[in-house]
Amino acid sequence: MNSVFSNKTAITIFVLPTLLIFCAIVLVPIFVSSYYSLLDWNGVGKGAYIGFHNYVELFTDSRALNSMKNSLLFAAASIFIQLPLSLLLALILASNVKGEGFYRTVYFIPVLISTVVIAQLWSKIYNADYGLLNTLLENVGLSHLAQDWLGQKKTALIASFIPTLWQYIGYHMLLMYAGAKSISQDIFEAAKIDGASRVRTAFLITIPLMKPVLKVCLVFSVIGAFKVFDLIYVLTGGGPFFTTEVPSTLMYTTIFDTYRYGYGSAISVFIILECLVVTLIINKFIKTE
Repeated sequence: MNSVFSNKTAITIFVLPTLLIFCAIVLVPIFVSSYYSLLDWNGVGKGAYIGFHNYVELFTDSRALNSMKNSLLFAAASIFIQLPLSLLLALILASNVKGEGFYRTVYFIPVLISTVVIAQLWSKIYNADYGLLNTLLENVGLSHLAQDWLGQKKTALIASFIPTLWQYIGYHMLLMYAGAKSISQDIFEAAKIDGASRVRTAFLITIPLMKPVLKVCLVFSVIGAFKVFDLIYVLTGGGPFFTTEVPSTLMYTTIFDTYRYGYGSAISVFIILECLVVTLIINKFIKTE
């Protein structure tokens, strides 16, 4: 009994510092933001309590609704473009291809680069005057397609999605690769003896056994899409004419440009709840037992 009590005490001692830090940098700011979201406050002096007026405005403001729509499109692109490409790369690398370690490292390099650097790099690629993309189109005889990719409403949103999708393909690929590699080789040998092709083996054995990893990647991908900020802010700042604005950039401009701390806090609470609800839905409908 003493041994059990001693172990529990040791566990508490080791966990307590992390729990305190978590409360200080996560839970406390969430509660503070929730309180501010009920105020009409400019960041100075005492705010006026207005109840849920900020939330009503959030769901009736066309600019806010447009930012929500963009984040949903971003999440859809992550699910239906980024994750399938990551899965394809993971399955290819996990099949013991030549140079497996080299390719694994190369695909992961963009993840290690700062998102701000990535945004600056792609802004040069998209540049209307000297950008690599327009130069390439002109050299292959498609100069009529060259345009200001980040400056036009019809192309800015897609052009903003591509860098983030590209940057984190390697991240999800590595998680999926590790999941595929953890599957016993005996299963694949048995499938090979039974005459199963690589494609059939992938769909009937590898992918089903990777379900826990795929679930984690799905959660990370969707949450990342909902809270994306730095890349959009550096690339377009939410423009042109709010075409590429997402809730996080709207929150930033609301707080630091118009000094509406209450409304900006309401947007931040919405982002938190959005991520939480989606995570619960994914956990509810995708079982991994």
